[in-house]
This record gives sequence, structure tokens and C-alpha cells, in this order.
Amino acid sequence: MVTNVPLDAVYSALGDGTRRAILTRLADRDFTVGELAEPFAVSRPAISKHLRVLERAGLVRRTREGRLSRCRLDPKPLGAAARWLEHYRRFWEQRLERLDAYLRELKRKEGKHGHDN
Repeated sequence: MVTNVPLDAVYSALGDGTRRAILTRLADRDFTVGELAEPFAVSRPAISKHLRVLERAGLVRRTREGRLSRCRLDPKPLGAAARWLEHYRRFWEQRLERLDAYLRELKRKEGKHGHDN
């Protein structure tokens, strides 16, 4: 089986609600680690662990400003994840359209045979 490690890392990172909430906050602006940790009921080391997962997935970039570590969202990996999902959205949309057409044809045939009685 062929895997796309970066895409695997993105979906793994997105699999946690705290990490998704961190990304949502970072979509508005850059934050220090301390600022990011404020609204969460987890320790600052736990936030740092979440940030490392997000960094490995390429979703977050950290820069140093003296003693402060500032975090920024990098949305590019989300584009790859969205494209992968879009492929399957189209796949299922086509399948459902074919099923709809089949069901309409069955209904049409039933209507035609129902009047023959």
C-alpha cells in the first residue's frame, strides 16, 4: 500500500479536537505558546506537545523572538488534505447521481407497468 506520509501526518494532526482548536485560533493571527495555551484546560507542556504534532504535519511554524516562541498557521498542507477529500466527494457524488438515475428509471418503469393492469 502506498502512503503519503505528509498527508498521513496532516490527518493524524487533525484527528484531535485541541489541535483543531489551535489551528482555528491561529487562522486569526500569530500567537505565543503561552497565549495559545490560555483558553485550554490543559497544561502548557501539553499544548507544546500538540504544537509539535502540528509542526510535524507542516501546519504550524514556530519562530523564536528572544525567549518567546511565536506560532503561525501554515495552511498549505490543508490544501492537500482538501484535494484528497474532494476526489472522494466527486466519486460519491457521481455514484449517487447514477443511483438516482437508476431509481428514477425504475419508478418510470413501475408507473408504465402499473397503468397496464
